[in-house]
Amino acid sequence: MTLLSATAVLAASIVAAPAQALPTQAPPGVAIAAVQGPGFVSPLAGQTVSGVPGIVTTVKTTSPRGFWMQSAVPDRDPSTSDGIFVFTGSTSPTVAPGDAVTVAATVTEYRSIGSGETDTTTPDLSVTELTKPVVTVTSSGNPLPAPVTITPFSVPSRFSPPVSGNIEQIRRATPARSAQEFLEAHEGERVSVPSPRIIAPSNSFGDVYITSKPNSDRSVHGGALLSSYNLPTGRIKVTALDGSKPVMNTGDRFAGPVVGPLDWSNFGGYVIDAPTLPAVVSSGLTPTVAAKASDAEMSVATYNVENLAPGDSAAKYAALARGIVTNLASPDVVTVEEVQDNSGATDDGTVAADATVARLTAAISAAGGPRYDHRGIDPVNDTDGGQPGGNIRTVFLFNPSRVSFVDRGAPSSSAATVAQRGPAGRVQLSVSPGRIAPADPAWKDSRKPLAGEFTFRGRTVVVVGNHFNSKGGDQSADGRFQPPTRSSETQRAAQASVENAWVRSLQAIDPRAAIVIAGDLNDYQFSPAVRTLTGSGSGLTDLIATLPRGQQYTYVYSGVSQVLDHILVSRSLRTGARYEVIHLNAEFAGQTSDHDPQVVRVRP
Repeated sequence: MTLLSATAVLAASIVAAPAQALPTQAPPGVAIAAVQGPGFVSPLAGQTVSGVPGIVTTVKTTSPRGFWMQSAVPDRDPSTSDGIFVFTGSTSPTVAPGDAVTVAATVTEYRSIGSGETDTTTPDLSVTELTKPVVTVTSSGNPLPAPVTITPFSVPSRFSPPVSGNIEQIRRATPARSAQEFLEAHEGERVSVPSPRIIAPSNSFGDVYITSKPNSDRSVHGGALLSSYNLPTGRIKVTALDGSKPVMNTGDRFAGPVVGPLDWSNFGGYVIDAPTLPAVVSSGLTPTVAAKASDAEMSVATYNVENLAPGDSAAKYAALARGIVTNLASPDVVTVEEVQDNSGATDDGTVAADATVARLTAAISAAGGPRYDHRGIDPVNDTDGGQPGGNIRTVFLFNPSRVSFVDRGAPSSSAATVAQRGPAGRVQLSVSPGRIAPADPAWKDSRKPLAGEFTFRGRTVVVVGNHFNSKGGDQSADGRFQPPTRSSETQRAAQASVENAWVRSLQAIDPRAAIVIAGDLNDYQFSPAVRTLTGSGSGLTDLIATLPRGQQYTYVYSGVSQVLDHILVSRSLRTGARYEVIHLNAEFAGQTSDHDPQVVRVRP
């Protein structure tokens, strides 16, 4: 997230760990709040404690096994949590909810570490736990401590503390200041979110995201919108400890409160580990359908088909075909991203993708769509990123009964296409289909833009299909490093700069050149890369930014509805352009792709 740097006032709350040696044995009978401490990390980390009292609230019998316990009487410090997880290792806990216990254990800060990460580099926040416990049950059948109700007004509107660096160094959290501090102050406690709305579809594990702020950052279908680098703050992940996996779509809601201890997910972000889930009330969400283009309109769509390979199921091909024919209304041109080669992810040197494309176009015809022709350029093996061996690329599908493709030159993976002056001073491409500056370092290990020259009703339209480099390598926006490092932005900014210069070269020849830029830019409508590509709106218009705010999303990740896919048009096409995002994947538990397609109808 892009947050403010630390101010002089707040700098005092960021301090290094105490330099003096700490005792290894804490006094007996220490309260849970004293173990948790007022910051993100326990002041007793590494020490042994004994006689820690609490009421067992929730038991977890799957890995990591253990139980949560909570003080029967909360302390008066809003910065300290009164709940904590007791990790029992490979042994399932023998306690039950309502047991009053005392625990002797080691205070540990547990942090999940991913591949290639270390304890100092992983962005995950740590969880304060009691490990190697000796548990004594003193009574049973006690009432559980009342859960903390998280209302629409509980969580601050700012996501992260207004500091720069590792937020775990904050000695005292201020729950009223940021969402991360609020949630940390309740780590391990029972919390309750009353009848929350679901803001992202359930996954194969049964996990789902809810919001405690139903009227904040709301998308048109009930998701949580990303409109800046400040994450939506009502968002909380939910997982069911009983193993239930209800199928849920964005906009559905739970019929009752979601109750459980607040934990940190190994996949990032805070999570409620609910013993059981309430019934689900469906919102009746259905996929959207585009308006059909008129005879005078040329329709251009973009669709990331998520690693489409010849070995994918017939059901996937049929669903993609239905989406193109029915939901996108059979566009004249479709830029299709993530088309894999004929051997899929097998890394055998294959680069041709004609079998993949043929299966897709056949499925479209079988679904009642046009007999699409296609153009593309095979990449050099293993040079364009994506799934190893897959050689993903962007391909043009086009309806030859509506538009003509201008074949010019000898397309190859290394040949760059440039603007040149054609008949009557109109712009044309030196190579069509061609690639934009494929040797430029900006495209290293990334997909090169595919440019093509089309003719519609006698008018030339240049279409560019894009798939900019991914966000891989960026730090988690939910994590301890704030603002997170978004290292992948550097390459996308360079790619945008190269493509913007290419667009300007066309417009220098013909200021009224009809240009459509479409595809998966892997970045937000407010990002530096997109601003660079559009020339801050002076050369191209990013059409998704023209929609009402609640409709500005094409992808849902970690419970956040966001923009990754775009269609941009030149000034000559902006007037009268009719543009839609077709929501048929990202908000549904049953997805054909993880991206939503989009389409524009223009009058060249």
